[in-house]
Amino acid sequence: METLNEFLHALLATLRDVAPIALTMVGFQVLVLRRRVRNLGQILLGFVLVLLGLAFFLEGLELALFPLGKLMASQLTAPEFLGLDEAASGAGVEWQNYLWVYLFAAAIGFSTTIAEPSLIAVAIKANQVSGGAVGTWGLRVAVAIGVAFGISLGAYRIISGTPLHYYIMTGYVVVIIQTIFAPKMIIALAYDSGGVTTSTVTVPLVAALGLGLSTSIPGRNPLLDGFGLIAFASLFPIMAVMGYAQLSEWAARQSRARSKSEDSGD
Repeated sequence: METLNEFLHALLATLRDVAPIALTMVGFQVLVLRRRVRNLGQILLGFVLVLLGLAFFLEGLELALFPLGKLMASQLTAPEFLGLDEAASGAGVEWQNYLWVYLFAAAIGFSTTIAEPSLIAVAIKANQVSGGAVGTWGLRVAVAIGVAFGISLGAYRIISGTPLHYYIMTGYVVVIIQTIFAPKMIIALAYDSGGVTTSTVTVPLVAALGLGLSTSIPGRNPLLDGFGLIAFASLFPIMAVMGYAQLSEWAARQSRARSKSEDSGD
Protein backbone atom coordinates (compact mmCIF):
# COMPACT_ATOMS: atom_id res chain seq x y z
CA MET A 1 0.00 0.00 0.00
CA GLU A 2 2.85 2.33 0.81
CA THR A 3 4.43 1.64 -2.60
CA LEU A 4 1.12 2.44 -4.31
CA ASN A 5 0.85 5.73 -2.44
CA GLU A 6 4.40 6.64 -3.43
CA PHE A 7 3.64 5.83 -7.06
CA LEU A 8 0.50 7.99 -7.02
CA HIS A 9 2.52 10.81 -5.52
CA ALA A 10 5.13 10.42 -8.28
CA LEU A 11 2.33 10.36 -10.90
CA LEU A 12 0.84 13.61 -9.58
CA ALA A 13 4.28 15.24 -9.47
CA THR A 14 4.91 14.13 -13.06
CA LEU A 15 1.54 15.52 -14.17
CA ARG A 16 2.40 18.84 -12.57
CA ASP A 17 5.79 18.94 -14.31
CA VAL A 18 4.51 17.91 -17.75
CA ALA A 19 1.39 20.11 -17.70
CA PRO A 20 3.22 23.34 -18.73
CA ILE A 21 4.59 21.57 -21.83
CA ALA A 22 1.15 20.34 -22.83
CA LEU A 23 -0.46 23.71 -22.18
CA THR A 24 2.18 25.51 -24.24
CA MET A 25 1.74 23.22 -27.24
CA VAL A 26 -2.07 23.25 -27.08
CA GLY A 27 -2.10 27.01 -26.54
CA PHE A 28 -0.02 27.68 -29.64
CA GLN A 29 -2.08 25.22 -31.67
CA VAL A 30 -5.41 26.77 -30.69
CA LEU A 31 -4.61 30.45 -30.11
CA VAL A 32 -1.77 31.11 -32.55
CA LEU A 33 -2.11 28.60 -35.38
CA ARG A 34 -5.91 28.37 -34.92
CA ARG A 35 -6.11 24.86 -36.32
CA ARG A 36 -7.77 21.74 -35.05
CA VAL A 37 -5.46 19.22 -33.43
CA ARG A 38 -5.14 16.18 -35.67
CA ASN A 39 -5.28 12.66 -34.24
CA LEU A 40 -6.42 14.00 -30.88
CA GLY A 41 -7.18 10.54 -29.50
CA GLN A 42 -3.73 9.25 -30.40
CA ILE A 43 -2.05 12.29 -28.86
CA LEU A 44 -4.04 11.94 -25.63
CA LEU A 45 -3.14 8.25 -25.43
CA GLY A 46 0.53 9.09 -25.96
CA PHE A 47 0.34 11.78 -23.28
CA VAL A 48 -1.07 9.28 -20.79
CA LEU A 49 1.65 6.77 -21.67
CA VAL A 50 4.32 9.43 -21.18
CA LEU A 51 2.92 10.29 -17.76
CA LEU A 52 2.82 6.66 -16.69
CA GLY A 53 6.29 5.96 -18.07
CA LEU A 54 7.85 8.94 -16.32
CA ALA A 55 6.10 8.10 -13.06
CA PHE A 56 7.30 4.48 -13.20
CA PHE A 57 10.79 5.65 -14.10
CA LEU A 58 11.00 8.13 -11.21
CA GLU A 59 9.68 5.55 -8.78
CA GLY A 60 12.18 3.02 -10.14
CA LEU A 61 15.00 5.47 -9.50
CA GLU A 62 14.05 5.77 -5.87
CA LEU A 63 13.50 2.04 -5.37
CA ALA A 64 16.41 0.62 -7.39
CA LEU A 65 18.99 2.79 -9.12
CA PHE A 66 19.78 5.31 -6.37
CA PRO A 67 20.05 2.65 -3.62
CA LEU A 68 22.05 0.38 -5.94
CA GLY A 69 24.60 3.08 -6.74
CA LYS A 70 25.05 3.96 -3.08
CA LEU A 71 25.27 0.28 -2.11
CA MET A 72 27.98 -0.42 -4.69
CA ALA A 73 29.95 2.63 -3.59
CA SER A 74 29.77 1.66 0.09
CA GLN A 75 30.75 -1.95 -0.64
CA LEU A 76 33.68 -1.02 -2.87
CA THR A 77 35.04 1.43 -0.27
CA ALA A 78 34.52 -0.82 2.77
CA PRO A 79 37.80 -1.38 4.69
CA GLU A 80 37.27 -5.14 4.75
CA PHE A 81 36.96 -5.21 0.94
CA LEU A 82 40.06 -3.04 0.53
CA GLY A 83 42.00 -5.18 2.98
CA LEU A 84 42.58 -2.34 5.42
CA ASP A 85 42.39 -2.53 9.18
CA GLU A 86 40.59 0.15 11.20
CA ALA A 87 43.80 2.01 12.04
CA ALA A 88 44.85 2.20 8.40
CA SER A 89 41.39 3.21 7.20
CA GLY A 90 41.20 6.02 9.73
CA ALA A 91 44.72 7.31 9.11
CA GLY A 92 43.93 8.84 5.74
CA VAL A 93 42.71 8.16 2.24
CA GLU A 94 45.21 6.63 -0.20
CA TRP A 95 43.91 6.81 -3.75
CA GLN A 96 45.87 3.68 -4.73
CA ASN A 97 43.64 1.55 -2.50
CA TYR A 98 40.53 2.26 -4.58
CA LEU A 99 41.45 0.80 -7.96
CA TRP A 100 38.27 -1.31 -8.02
CA VAL A 101 36.24 1.90 -7.58
CA TYR A 102 37.87 3.44 -10.66
CA LEU A 103 37.25 0.27 -12.65
CA PHE A 104 33.61 0.12 -11.56
CA ALA A 105 33.13 3.83 -12.36
CA ALA A 106 34.55 3.32 -15.85
CA ALA A 107 32.42 0.21 -16.43
CA ILE A 108 29.19 1.84 -15.25
CA GLY A 109 29.93 4.96 -17.33
CA PHE A 110 30.59 2.92 -20.48
CA SER A 111 27.61 0.57 -20.10
CA THR A 112 25.04 3.24 -19.23
CA THR A 113 26.18 5.43 -22.13
CA ILE A 114 25.91 2.60 -24.64
CA ALA A 115 22.31 2.06 -23.44
CA GLU A 116 21.44 5.79 -23.41
CA PRO A 117 18.35 6.31 -25.63
CA SER A 118 19.16 9.94 -26.42
CA LEU A 119 22.65 9.01 -27.65
CA ILE A 120 21.21 6.23 -29.82
CA ALA A 121 18.80 8.73 -31.40
CA VAL A 122 21.57 11.27 -32.08
CA ALA A 123 23.86 8.58 -33.52
CA ILE A 124 21.16 7.33 -35.89
CA LYS A 125 20.35 10.84 -37.11
CA ALA A 126 24.04 11.70 -37.53
CA ASN A 127 24.51 8.56 -39.61
CA GLN A 128 21.53 9.43 -41.80
CA VAL A 129 22.45 13.08 -42.31
CA SER A 130 26.11 12.33 -43.04
CA GLY A 131 25.23 9.65 -45.58
CA GLY A 132 27.01 7.00 -43.54
CA ALA A 133 30.21 9.01 -42.97
CA VAL A 134 29.52 9.02 -39.22
CA GLY A 135 29.13 5.44 -38.03
CA THR A 136 26.37 4.79 -35.50
CA TRP A 137 28.39 2.37 -33.40
CA GLY A 138 31.61 4.35 -33.85
CA LEU A 139 30.00 7.46 -32.37
CA ARG A 140 28.34 5.54 -29.53
CA VAL A 141 31.55 3.75 -28.55
CA ALA A 142 33.60 6.98 -28.74
CA VAL A 143 31.14 8.78 -26.46
CA ALA A 144 31.01 5.79 -24.09
CA ILE A 145 34.80 5.70 -23.81
CA GLY A 146 34.81 9.42 -23.01
CA VAL A 147 32.17 8.97 -20.31
CA ALA A 148 34.00 5.95 -18.87
CA PHE A 149 37.25 7.89 -18.55
CA GLY A 150 35.47 10.96 -17.19
CA ILE A 151 33.52 9.09 -14.51
CA SER A 152 36.65 7.20 -13.46
CA LEU A 153 38.59 10.48 -13.20
CA GLY A 154 35.69 12.02 -11.29
CA ALA A 155 35.77 9.12 -8.83
CA TYR A 156 39.48 9.75 -8.35
CA ARG A 157 38.72 13.41 -7.67
CA ILE A 158 36.23 12.49 -4.94
CA ILE A 159 38.61 10.01 -3.34
CA SER A 160 41.64 12.30 -3.50
CA GLY A 161 39.64 15.37 -2.44
CA THR A 162 41.12 17.63 -5.13
CA PRO A 163 39.11 20.68 -6.27
CA LEU A 164 36.61 20.15 -9.08
CA HIS A 165 37.32 23.36 -10.95
CA TYR A 166 40.92 22.38 -11.73
CA TYR A 167 39.69 19.43 -13.77
CA ILE A 168 36.88 21.31 -15.52
CA MET A 169 39.02 24.33 -16.43
CA THR A 170 41.81 22.13 -17.78
CA GLY A 171 39.31 19.99 -19.67
CA TYR A 172 37.72 22.92 -21.45
CA VAL A 173 41.12 24.30 -22.40
CA VAL A 174 41.82 20.95 -24.07
CA VAL A 175 38.39 21.08 -25.77
CA ILE A 176 39.09 24.58 -27.13
CA ILE A 177 42.45 23.44 -28.53
CA GLN A 178 40.84 20.36 -30.07
CA THR A 179 38.11 22.50 -31.61
CA ILE A 180 40.75 24.50 -33.51
CA PHE A 181 42.26 21.41 -35.13
CA ALA A 182 39.31 18.98 -35.34
CA PRO A 183 37.41 18.41 -38.62
CA LYS A 184 34.72 21.06 -38.89
CA MET A 185 32.05 18.49 -39.70
CA ILE A 186 32.37 16.80 -36.32
CA ILE A 187 32.63 19.79 -33.95
CA ALA A 188 28.92 20.51 -33.48
CA LEU A 189 28.15 16.79 -33.20
CA ALA A 190 30.88 16.38 -30.58
CA TYR A 191 29.42 19.16 -28.45
CA ASP A 192 25.93 17.68 -28.73
CA SER A 193 27.30 14.24 -27.84
CA GLY A 194 28.52 15.66 -24.55
CA GLY A 195 25.02 16.89 -23.76
CA VAL A 196 23.06 13.76 -24.60
CA THR A 197 25.07 11.64 -22.14
CA THR A 198 23.44 13.44 -19.21
CA SER A 199 20.07 11.80 -19.70
CA THR A 200 17.71 9.22 -18.28
CA VAL A 201 19.99 6.20 -17.84
CA THR A 202 23.38 7.72 -17.07
CA VAL A 203 22.49 10.49 -14.63
CA PRO A 204 20.74 8.44 -11.90
CA LEU A 205 23.50 5.85 -11.54
CA VAL A 206 26.34 8.35 -11.84
CA ALA A 207 24.76 10.73 -9.32
CA ALA A 208 24.13 7.85 -6.92
CA LEU A 209 27.74 6.71 -7.32
CA GLY A 210 29.08 10.17 -6.53
CA LEU A 211 26.88 10.60 -3.46
CA GLY A 212 27.69 7.08 -2.29
CA LEU A 213 31.43 7.66 -2.64
CA SER A 214 31.36 11.00 -0.83
CA THR A 215 29.35 9.43 1.98
CA SER A 216 31.64 6.40 2.31
CA ILE A 217 35.04 8.09 2.00
CA PRO A 218 36.24 9.57 5.32
CA GLY A 219 36.46 13.36 5.33
CA ARG A 220 34.30 13.94 2.26
CA ASN A 221 31.20 16.13 2.20
CA PRO A 222 28.31 14.81 0.06
CA LEU A 223 27.23 18.35 -0.85
CA LEU A 224 30.72 19.53 -1.84
CA ASP A 225 32.21 16.31 -3.18
CA GLY A 226 29.20 14.17 -4.10
CA PHE A 227 28.16 16.24 -7.11
CA GLY A 228 30.27 17.02 -10.15
CA LEU A 229 30.46 13.59 -11.80
CA ILE A 230 27.81 14.66 -14.31
CA ALA A 231 30.13 17.47 -15.44
CA PHE A 232 32.81 14.87 -16.21
CA ALA A 233 30.23 12.81 -18.10
CA SER A 234 29.46 15.85 -20.28
CA LEU A 235 32.99 17.13 -20.83
CA PHE A 236 35.07 14.10 -21.73
CA PRO A 237 32.78 12.74 -24.49
CA ILE A 238 33.42 15.99 -26.38
CA MET A 239 37.15 15.25 -26.25
CA ALA A 240 36.60 11.61 -27.19
CA VAL A 241 34.45 12.33 -30.26
CA MET A 242 36.77 15.03 -31.60
CA GLY A 243 39.76 12.80 -30.87
CA TYR A 244 38.06 9.94 -32.73
CA ALA A 245 37.47 12.23 -35.72
CA GLN A 246 41.04 13.49 -35.63
CA LEU A 247 42.46 9.96 -35.51
CA SER A 248 40.17 8.90 -38.37
CA GLU A 249 41.29 11.88 -40.45
CA TRP A 250 44.95 11.13 -39.71
CA ALA A 251 44.48 7.45 -40.65
CA ALA A 252 42.80 8.50 -43.91
CA ARG A 253 45.69 10.83 -44.76
CA GLN A 254 48.20 8.07 -44.04
CA SER A 255 46.25 5.68 -46.27
CA ARG A 256 46.14 8.20 -49.12
CA ALA A 257 49.86 8.89 -48.74
CA ARG A 258 50.68 5.17 -48.93
CA SER A 259 48.46 4.79 -52.00
CA LYS A 260 50.22 7.68 -53.76
CA SER A 261 53.64 6.30 -52.91
CA GLU A 262 52.65 2.87 -54.24
CA ASP A 263 51.26 4.42 -57.45
CA SER A 264 54.42 6.48 -57.98
CA GLY A 265 56.54 3.38 -57.38
CA ASP A 266 54.68 1.51 -60.09
